Amino acid sequence: MRLSPYVIALIISHFTVFTSKAQPQEAQVGFYLMNLYGLNMDEHSFYADFYVWFKWHGDIDPTNIEFVNSIEKWSMATAGFDGDSTPVVLKDGTKYKIFRKEGRFFHAFSLNRFPLDKHAIDIQIENPEYPADSLVYLPDTNAALIRSTLNLVGWENRDCQLATRIHDYGSNFGNPEENAQRYSNLSFNITLARPFSYFLLKMLLPLLVVMLVGIGALLLHPEHIDTRSSLPIGALLTAVFLQQSYSNALPDTGYMVLMDKIYLLSYALISLVLLRIIRSGNMTAKGGGGLKTIVRRERRLAAIYLGIFLFGVVVLSLW
Repeated sequence: MRLSPYVIALIISHFTVFTSKAQPQEAQVGFYLMNLYGLNMDEHSFYADFYVWFKWHGDIDPTNIEFVNSIEKWSMATAGFDGDSTPVVLKDGTKYKIFRKEGRFFHAFSLNRFPLDKHAIDIQIENPEYPADSLVYLPDTNAALIRSTLNLVGWENRDCQLATRIHDYGSNFGNPEENAQRYSNLSFNITLARPFSYFLLKMLLPLLVVMLVGIGALLLHPEHIDTRSSLPIGALLTAVFLQQSYSNALPDTGYMVLMDKIYLLSYALISLVLLRIIRSGNMTAKGGGGLKTIVRRERRLAAIYLGIFLFGVVVLSLW
């Protein structure tokens, strides 16, 4: 059976209407970070000051947003255009609106890699009025930017980018007439990392000096038992003090961070040095074994223990 041109045109028109309704309105979003400060790992929060802009075609206004991970609602003002809240229409017909926002945001800081930890903090936006089948946020072209003169003391900015996804709440929030559960979510991600020099110079170097002193006791002659035993004991107490000094600056965690594992390795090696000194002292007191043999073995042990410490630091850091 052949269809008439009128029926074919009617089918095409209905199909066009159906597909146009099925396509959600798209809105391009960009971020420009002005200031980032107040990283608080105890309270899992940070402060940010930034510009956010929207470009779109269509009748839906995508600028009625909510910041999903916002803790404190601070100012959000229309930037430029003399404070006019009406969107600007660009030459190509695109509607444009820009805001400046400052506030406090939540981020769950994970410290298991401290002091080589990296944190991908983010600022997330959604539109609470229109679900994902009506409005979708997309990253604007090359629009994840950070002020070039921004200097974060104690941190390095590794990367920033925009990412979009569909946030499925899986709940109607107690309203059986509410069918919308999936919303377009766009996040501005900033990756921060501690400088490697912080780990090398401020955290590892003092411990390395302590380990050299503690292991160096094996290089002394076995007859100097008092001096030999005091060195690893002092090194052990100093290591405990150093660990407490950085632990007090970190929030309470239910797990060991990377630096804790390195200190655990140092405790084990210093304890082995102390046990070896006690054993060689007993052997010397009883007159058993040659002193030259003991000296030779303990010098070899000193090199082995130092090598184990350095190798363990490298393995734990790369694990």
